[in-house]
Amino acid sequence: MFEVFLFIVVTLIVSLAIDLIFGELPTKIHPVVIIGKIIEKFKSMFIAMKNRLSGFLTTTFTIIVSCLILLIIMLISSINDYLFIIVYSIMLSSTYSIKMLLSTAKNIENDLTEDIEIARKSVSYLVSRDTDELTESFIVSATIESMTENITDSYIAPIFYFTIAAVLFIIFDINYFIILLFIPFIYRISNTLDAMLGYKTDELINIGYFPAKLDDVLNYVPSRVSGLFVVLSAYILRYNGKNAYRIMRRDARKCPSPNSGYTMAPTAGALDIQLVKKDTYILGDNTHEINVSDISKAIKLTSLTIGLFTIFILIIMTIFYLII
Repeated sequence: MFEVFLFIVVTLIVSLAIDLIFGELPTKIHPVVIIGKIIEKFKSMFIAMKNRLSGFLTTTFTIIVSCLILLIIMLISSINDYLFIIVYSIMLSSTYSIKMLLSTAKNIENDLTEDIEIARKSVSYLVSRDTDELTESFIVSATIESMTENITDSYIAPIFYFTIAAVLFIIFDINYFIILLFIPFIYRISNTLDAMLGYKTDELINIGYFPAKLDDVLNYVPSRVSGLFVVLSAYILRYNGKNAYRIMRRDARKCPSPNSGYTMAPTAGALDIQLVKKDTYILGDNTHEINVSDISKAIKLTSLTIGLFTIFILIIMTIFYLII
């Protein structure tokens, strides 16, 4: 049992170090990019069906093929224990993205201090709205919205499911670690499917239905857990923690997505600002006029949220190890 516990904790910590130090893998070998190509292949095969079964089949076959590739990689790396740990940690780190999440927001903050046109172009890669004429306040809002919305799917959700599976592995002393890696990997596949197909356009309305609903289901609990950690982080940072909780309860369901508001709304409350997407939602109260400095505050809030959640799951795994 100790070997199982040690392997899980070590590979998680190593994967975090890899992500925080090196960031994303090169595009040509990044698992998410490869998954995207697999999705495109099955999309072209099934989209002609013009019914919702096409989305189910695309999802199913993408998961099967992606996991087979992962299995082959991990079996090859198992020729050496140290190689296996390194490759395992790299693969695990590819299921989330902390450094990119934080650095992207920081870069836009820097762009805003130099040239608003550069910032408009930068933020256009993050959001679907037209950014050509966004004012500074709307650019700041869009940046904070994008970063905090992605707290869930960029880290907490894949690690949430990894932790649940890891606890079961510890309890039952299971050492089939490749199967454990499948858990966050399948979440990342689902999230990528939703990002590529989950739109209500004429082309994607049918094939995107199942991936979008699956992503909503998988994010339902993690998004609410994320929201609570945002509130806790707000208290620790001496932001407006009480208001963060109040705004989360009041405004989280105002977003079209059933999950995205649970991290955006408490952030708005914590910073006493409004996050606004025109004709879609307004989160928070306009107590404090939003400005560039709020991006730094939101980055601190996001960083602490991720840090606290990581500490929490390590404590949970340790407790289960000690009591079993």
